[in-house]
Amino acid sequence: MALRLPRPHRFDVYVAAGGLSGGLLLWGIGLGTRPADEPIVLLDGRWPILLPLFVMAGCELLRRVAPRTALIVGTLTLTLDTLTQGNVATVLMYTDLMYAAVLYGPPASARRIPWITGLLTVAGTLVPFAVWRVPEALLIGVVIGVVAFGPAATGWIVRNHRDAADAARLRAEQTALLAEMDRVQAVTAERARMARELHDMVANHLSAIAIHSTAALSLDDPDTSRESLGVIRENSVAGLAEMRRLIGILRDGDDEPAATPTLEGLPALVEGARANGLDVTLDAGHVQVPAPVELAAYRIVQESLTNALKHASPGRVTVTLTQRGGDLTVTVTSPYGGHDGPRAPGSGAGLVGMQERTALLGGTFEAGPVDDPGSADGKIWTVRTTLPVSDTERTDPA
Repeated sequence: MALRLPRPHRFDVYVAAGGLSGGLLLWGIGLGTRPADEPIVLLDGRWPILLPLFVMAGCELLRRVAPRTALIVGTLTLTLDTLTQGNVATVLMYTDLMYAAVLYGPPASARRIPWITGLLTVAGTLVPFAVWRVPEALLIGVVIGVVAFGPAATGWIVRNHRDAADAARLRAEQTALLAEMDRVQAVTAERARMARELHDMVANHLSAIAIHSTAALSLDDPDTSRESLGVIRENSVAGLAEMRRLIGILRDGDDEPAATPTLEGLPALVEGARANGLDVTLDAGHVQVPAPVELAAYRIVQESLTNALKHASPGRVTVTLTQRGGDLTVTVTSPYGGHDGPRAPGSGAGLVGMQERTALLGGTFEAGPVDDPGSADGKIWTVRTTLPVSDTERTDPA
């Protein structure tokens, strides 16, 4: 398999071209870093200078895609350059390779290179001075610090700032994502709340209107039609008032309705159900519960009576509220079986709404047929909800 070389970054190409051009210019005018008669210059002449220059320029092409490889080859090339008269451009490109190796290299290399170059700088300062005992020996450590430790330390500082900026940007993105999730959850919860409120306030009136209008159209009896039209009018007016109240809540942006239903309104609710044709009895007793529990219990009774009006067979409907200890139990029973009269269509949202209200308060909800030997069909439909009375002020069941 052929080895595919990484493609250099465009900026790295510009750096390599600039360094090579500058080095060729300095080579052309004969400017080197050391005189030809120095003992260290083993490769005399001008042409040997070009080999380290071109190799170092090639390493610049890898400064971002392969920083460790570029630094290793560059270090060997700089060693070779010290055996010639040298070129300033070659040294400058090496300092850039050292900087890039720390900035773009792996984290382990980025941590080690500044330490290694720092130790080399200290050693290059102390050892020559201890051997030769002349102040000029200290310049060796200065050169190592300028060529190696300085660029490595600069790359480490820039990398730390870049990592800190990336971490801050990531935290900002996570915060924005969490805020968006909270907003979506809040919107969803508000939509569910308004859907329950709309269903509970208006569905019972519309169900009564649908049943009595069907009866008026089906029976050719003036008295029955007149009675049905009266019920239709009462429920239309009540439904319109509830709808206006809900629209006012939406426009004003209030968290709670202006007049939240309470358990004191259950007798009026039962009377309305009786006017719609249900045989209802209420046994509420003395109940004192927090406002959220009160609203949830009222809505559950309201929806249960609406379901009984739409689906129950003729017979008695009972509503019982009992408070024992820290719980309020709401029980609504109705005849179970065929419905001989006109029906109102149902969407199934009523049971879902009652379950949601109960779950919001941490209660339990049951609905279904229960065996009852005393009933005509041997079964009754029972809705039973148990709501905890304590520690519910924090929850809004609407």
